[in-house]
Amino acid sequence: MTLRAPEEPTEAGQGSPDPSVLPIAAASRSGSGVHATTASESGNPELAESPEPIAKVASAPEAATEVPPQDDVPAREVFWNLPNTVTMLRTGMVPVLLFLPWATSPGASRLMAWAFLVAALSDVLDGWLARRNGGVGITRIGKLLDPLVDKLLVSTALIMLLAAGRIPLWGAGMVVVIVGRELAVTGLRGIASSHGQVMAASWSGKLKTLAQNAAVVALLFHYETFGLPAHEIGMTLLGLATALTLWSGYRYFSEYFGGGRPA
Repeated sequence: MTLRAPEEPTEAGQGSPDPSVLPIAAASRSGSGVHATTASESGNPELAESPEPIAKVASAPEAATEVPPQDDVPAREVFWNLPNTVTMLRTGMVPVLLFLPWATSPGASRLMAWAFLVAALSDVLDGWLARRNGGVGITRIGKLLDPLVDKLLVSTALIMLLAAGRIPLWGAGMVVVIVGRELAVTGLRGIASSHGQVMAASWSGKLKTLAQNAAVVALLFHYETFGLPAHEIGMTLLGLATALTLWSGYRYFSEYFGGGRPA
């Protein structure tokens, strides 16, 4: 296609382009390049007879909206499902235990012990509810709350039993060991999870929890129950729970520092 040069400026200093001059095409931003059209489409009668195509500036289309790639976002979980609701109801026992120093009568002691026993057994219930139907009730927040509520419940009970005199002063060391171990293992699990390591509950930890709950229930009864010396049984179980607490704590830390820790 041949382009003709524009005419020289007139004497008045103003150039008047020849209407027959073929306009130069401008590149289209549409990505399809320059449009080509025939002279008859240009609207110029002089160029209508020419079959040669001329360049036509394509109108810029609307800028396409680019959707930035999104990272994999985990689906939002439902907090108030049935297992988590049972777990949260278990925390209602914590403020009740705060009144233990003023509930020292046999009747009040029995009421407190039975209430704690129901709360402890609800741990089995929410675990079963979460795992049924293929584990549809298992949530990340539930995995965090369930052991945390258990530790809060046992720790509060032991502290208040010590305050009420149900645990003698020489047994304060056992309370410190149990509460300290629970705090340490909870912190260790948080550190491990930040490295992508999941420290699941071991059978030694479950045995420790069973011994702790049994000791607390017996100490809450305090008085002779079903013909058995509840207080003496409770102190014996507390000693056993302390030993299991140290053992299971050692296993958790040895698992983390002995090779279970990710590089």
